[in-house]
Amino acid sequence: MQYDLLIIGGGIQGAGIAQAGAAAGFSVLVLEKTALASGTSSRSSKLIHGGLRYLESAQLRLVRESLHERERLLRQAPDLVHLVPFHVPIYRDSQRRPWQIRAGLSLYAVLGGLGPNTRFQALPRSAWDGLDGLRRDGLQAVFRYFDAQTDDAALTRAVMHSAQSLGAQLQMPARFVAAQIGDHGCAVQYQHAGQLHECRARIVVNAAGAWAGEVLAGFTPALPAPRIELVRGSHLVLPGQLGQGIYYLEAPSDQRAVFAMPYQQHTLVGTTEAIHTGSADAVSATTDEQTYLRDVVGHYFERWRDVEPLRTFAGLRVLPAASGRAFTRSRETLLLCDRQQQPRVLSVLGGKLTTYRASAETVLAALRPWLPARRAVADTRELTLG
Repeated sequence: MQYDLLIIGGGIQGAGIAQAGAAAGFSVLVLEKTALASGTSSRSSKLIHGGLRYLESAQLRLVRESLHERERLLRQAPDLVHLVPFHVPIYRDSQRRPWQIRAGLSLYAVLGGLGPNTRFQALPRSAWDGLDGLRRDGLQAVFRYFDAQTDDAALTRAVMHSAQSLGAQLQMPARFVAAQIGDHGCAVQYQHAGQLHECRARIVVNAAGAWAGEVLAGFTPALPAPRIELVRGSHLVLPGQLGQGIYYLEAPSDQRAVFAMPYQQHTLVGTTEAIHTGSADAVSATTDEQTYLRDVVGHYFERWRDVEPLRTFAGLRVLPAASGRAFTRSRETLLLCDRQQQPRVLSVLGGKLTTYRASAETVLAALRPWLPARRAVADTRELTLG
C-alpha cells in the first residue's frame, strides 16, 4: 500500500496534519504507538490562548496567529473550547507594573483584531472580595481579560475523528520500526496487532514530539538528530475549585507566569519549565517543582498554603536547543526536512496546542509542491469539531 503522507504520532500536531492532509485530498496513514494524546497533548495547561506572556519576548506573529486560531476554535469547537475570564493581580512587589499590564493587554487586543473577546478591564476594589480569597495585602490592581480553556486530549481526539471522516487512516497501537529512504519516498515498517507490516509513503511526517529523535534514529540512510531540548512542564491538581476563572500569577522567586485554574471540580496549577534529560517515557513532576508550584499558589491563596496535591502530572515541550532560560525561547513550530528539494522526511518540532491547525497548514504548504495533484474535499478553517 502506498500513501501520500504517513504521519508518526497521534498527538495534536499529528492529528492536525492528518486532518489538513485528508482535507486536501491526500491519502494519509497515521501511526500512534499507544493512544491518541497519550503524551504531551494530554499533559498541557489545557489553554487555548494567545500567549500574553510571549509579548515580552516580542513573539508578536505567534501571538497574533494564536489569537486568530483561538477565535476559530471558539466557533468550530464550542463544546470543547470555552471562553474564560483571566485575572492578573498586581502587588507592590510585582515586577510588572499596572501600566505595563494595561499596555500589554491593549497590544493583545490589537493583535486579536479588537473583537468582542479581546476586551479587558481593571476591576474596581469593590470586586476584589469576590476573587476566591486572593491575597489582598499589597494588592494594587487586578486586570481581567478573556482567553479560552479546553480538554486537550478530547480536542486531539476530535481532530483525529475529523481527519478519519475525511479519509485518513489510523493504526493504533502501532509502533514505528524502521524506514528505508529512497529516491521517491520511504519504505516503512511498523508493528501492529503483533505483526510486522510494510507500506510506502511519498513523505513521512515525524510528529512524535518528545520522541522525534528516537523516530529519526530508525531511518536509513541515517538522518542527523535535531538540535532540540526537552523541557518539562509540571502541574499540580489541588482540592477545591476556583469560582471566578483563571489567575495569572507571578512567581515571587523568578517572576515566571504560573496559572491557577478550575479543572475537573478541582484546581490546576502550572506550569514549570525545567530541562528534562531522562527518558521521554519517564516524566513526572519532581519534588522541587511541586514545592515551587505550591509556594506560588500558597503565596496568593492562603487556603492552599499547606495543602497536599491530589495528584501531579508533567509533559514535555520540544524547544530549540539554546542557552538561556526556556521561558524566553521561541514557541514557533520548527520544520526540518531531510532535503530541500523533494523532501521524503519532515520532522515537526514544538508548536502550541492553540495553533495546531495553522501549523498543519504550514506543513501542507511546504510539502504540496512535492506531492501529486489532488482535489481538496474540505477546508479546515470551516470544519466543525465535536
